[in-house]
Amino acid sequence: MPRYPVIAICALSLFGISAACGNGGEQPGSQSPEPPGDPPPLVAAPAVAESPGAPGSAPVNAQEQTTTGGAAGIAWTVPPRWQVQPPRTMRVATYLIPKAGEDDEPGECAVFYFGRGQGGSVDLNLQRWRDQFESDSGGQPSLAQRTSTINDLSVTTVSLAGTYLASMGPMFQSGAVKKPGYRMLGAIIEAPEGNVFVKLTGPEQTVLSADDEFQAFLNSLRK
Repeated sequence: MPRYPVIAICALSLFGISAACGNGGEQPGSQSPEPPGDPPPLVAAPAVAESPGAPGSAPVNAQEQTTTGGAAGIAWTVPPRWQVQPPRTMRVATYLIPKAGEDDEPGECAVFYFGRGQGGSVDLNLQRWRDQFESDSGGQPSLAQRTSTINDLSVTTVSLAGTYLASMGPMFQSGAVKKPGYRMLGAIIEAPEGNVFVKLTGPEQTVLSADDEFQAFLNSLRK
């Protein structure tokens, strides 16, 4: 038998063995995929500070919110501690003043606007407010009055103390309940569209605790 065919056959056999060892004995494309590794641990995204009221921001504490109001062509900022109350007849706004010390009741700040040329003059309303209080002797108490200009607005402020004749209705004093030890801080603002009346009443200690806030309320007035 000739040698050459035998040599060729052996060479082909050796080549096949070598190819099989190079593939680990597996055919191309038949290798099983490796199982995926564990995913990387989740890391929280860094917090981003947002200003109050920004879209998507969480509600801010009530003390940090800014509440405003307005009437008759003016606006104001409500002190953070004052609590906005539901609408009431003939009032632009009502704010509750938290009670202070040993007072039994909270205070109340009411804002009135009756329309252009309505509600009476400054002097007439000052007398009305004075009539709502009695001194310890049953007469009219003294009235501390001051007129100033705040942001180009004429503002008349008053302070009264004594027994408050709390009205049973929005416009009438018949059947009024007498509340001794009360105080009132009042303001009449001559706004572009008519007078705005602000009346803060309550037990004396509660009203005194809100004195600076009442002044801040007035200082925030703007057209």
